[in-house]
Parts: sequence; structure tokens; C-alpha cells
Amino acid sequence: MRLIRAKDYDELSAIAARVIGAQVTLKPNCVLGLATGSSPEGTYKELIAAYNRGELDFSQVRTVNLDEYVGLEPTDDQSYAYFMRDRFFDHVNIDLKNTNVPDGMNPDPAAECARYDALIQSMGGIDLQLLGIGPNGHIGFNEPGDTFSLGTQQIKLTQSTLEANKRFFASIDDVPTHARTMGIRDIMQARRILLVASGENKAQAVKGLLTGAISPQMPCTILQYHPDCIVVADEAALSAL
Repeated sequence: MRLIRAKDYDELSAIAARVIGAQVTLKPNCVLGLATGSSPEGTYKELIAAYNRGELDFSQVRTVNLDEYVGLEPTDDQSYAYFMRDRFFDHVNIDLKNTNVPDGMNPDPAAECARYDALIQSMGGIDLQLLGIGPNGHIGFNEPGDTFSLGTQQIKLTQSTLEANKRFFASIDDVPTHARTMGIRDIMQARRILLVASGENKAQAVKGLLTGAISPQMPCTILQYHPDCIVVADEAALSAL
């Protein structure tokens, strides 16, 4: 695991965007695994800026997103499908037919999860997976538990995750209680992983990621086994070390 220390969120975002930009440049038809939430927003802004400068071409890039809330239409402004269009896809020359997000509206969870796993395999796997990290150590929506998950699954969000995500909704009662998420196996099979962490509220999770015992109670710790994992964290996120 390689740690890159950033002064602040802006520097973190610039570093992460350069890593992703290099992947796109070296393999124009690469498969990017993408994340949502506040952590990667700055990275997407940096990638859009690089595209506007003529430095990057996303026309052949294919994407798979980590997760989606259950029960939200793709047009709902709180869905992750909407987030990706609003924060990234609509601002670059990516072909929307090459972008993929789990379907939170499919009434058959098992069928949807199997479809998504098959989709990732049909694309030849993920070249670079972008991750954030939850305050409880979750990656994607793989919450702390007794075992590491394998493939895509529907999960019930923990109370701490609901609390962390309520800032995006009118109230905590509006936060969906379930999500469909790429599994730990899918994440670990990515050829490269790029995890970004910013803020003091992520400090304990980052400490666990870098120094903790590998345990499903802290899902991010499994990344210690990955052969090519880059962690970009700012000073606040590293403050517990």
C-alpha cells in the first residue's frame, strides 16, 4: 500500500485526478470503477478541468459505479446515477451508454446483483477503482460485519452511515435504508485501487486502514492485501496516526 500525503482537500483532489488521468491516457478504453459522496467531488472537478484544457479524452472510457440506493429512480437528485451525471458525466465527452450504476429500482435484488457482477466480468474487470472511506471503515457500502462480502449485494445501511449521509437529505428519515453495492471481491479484483480520504472525521478509519488488523469489522483493512493500492489522504485524515 502506497500512502501519498496531501496538505488539504484541494491538493488531494489534484493528486487523485492525475492518477486517474494517467490511467485514461495510457489506456483510452479503460474500465474505471467510480465512487460518489463528498470525497471524490473535487477529483471529478479536476478531471473536468483537465478535459476542458484538452488534456483528457473520455470518449472510449467505460465506467462502473460502486453503489446505488434502493428505491431511488435514476432521475432522483439524491440517486448516485444523478450524482454522476451532475458532477462528472455531463461535463466530459464520455458516452453515457458506457456508464453503469447498479439499478436501485429492480424489484429482484438477487437478479440485479447477479447482473451487475456479470457486467463487470464482461468488461474484463476494473482497471482502476476509485474509493472513498466511511467513518466506520466501509468501502462502497460494504458495512462492518462478521465476514467480507463477495459479489454485489443488497445491504441494510448501519445507523452510523445513515447519520453520515443525512446531510445530503432534508432529514435522516429521507435517507434510504438499503443500498446495492459492489462487493469486496469485486473491489479487490480491480487491477489498481485509489482511495481518497479527507477530514478529521475519517481519521480513525484511515488509521485502521493503514495500521489496523485485517478484519471485516473494519472492511477497509482488506485493502492491505491488494498489490497496487494508493491512498491519498490529507493532513486532517491522517491526524490519528
